[in-house]
Amino acid sequence: MAFPHLPSSLALKTTCRSALTPVPITVSSRPIQNPAKFTNWVLDFRSKSLNFAFSGALALGLCLPGVRVADAKVGVNKPELLPKEFTTVIDVAGFLSDGQEKRLAEEISEIEKDTGFKLRVLAQNYPDTPGLAIRDFWQVDDRTVVFVADPNFGNILNFNVGASVDLDIPRSFWSRLAGKYGNMFYWKEKGEDASIEAAVMAISSCLREPVGPNNCSEVN
Repeated sequence: MAFPHLPSSLALKTTCRSALTPVPITVSSRPIQNPAKFTNWVLDFRSKSLNFAFSGALALGLCLPGVRVADAKVGVNKPELLPKEFTTVIDVAGFLSDGQEKRLAEEISEIEKDTGFKLRVLAQNYPDTPGLAIRDFWQVDDRTVVFVADPNFGNILNFNVGASVDLDIPRSFWSRLAGKYGNMFYWKEKGEDASIEAAVMAISSCLREPVGPNNCSEVN
């Protein structure tokens, strides 16, 4: 699927890195007449911005750290690579054992039950990936974190973060997480599976922390 031509301003502002970020919002210095209405507008705007970036990243197969969406790889959409039954962990690359997949699925289920946030894991070797097809399969929304593990681009850990998650979790957490468990030295020494498991447990710990100025300040 060819990526559509984007206006240069949008292409520059929509970036794809360890955590997808929305288009920056510039706020006027004038007093806000209706704070509640403004807050709703910001949330809606952030949601649409992240949704656009997320769609682009999945169409391209994965999120490339530090690379603009418009400059990334050719689009992938292979629903035939999806499992026949619903699962929160899809390993088309074969990085995980059956036991590891089961443990991760159980942890993800507990995360969703305890926090309301949805974590989804896709392990792939681009271009062998379901790509955009996972969006409907997982019913991705603003409370979803899609974790794409792919070793082909150096850092194995990539994240697409929903707008509601982005409000609670500092964006620096995702880059620190990728730096700790996703770097090439780590996964080449310990294995792709170790990187994936460590990342899921770190995300689980972060999502359970009370929201505050210092939440998720450490990557466990």
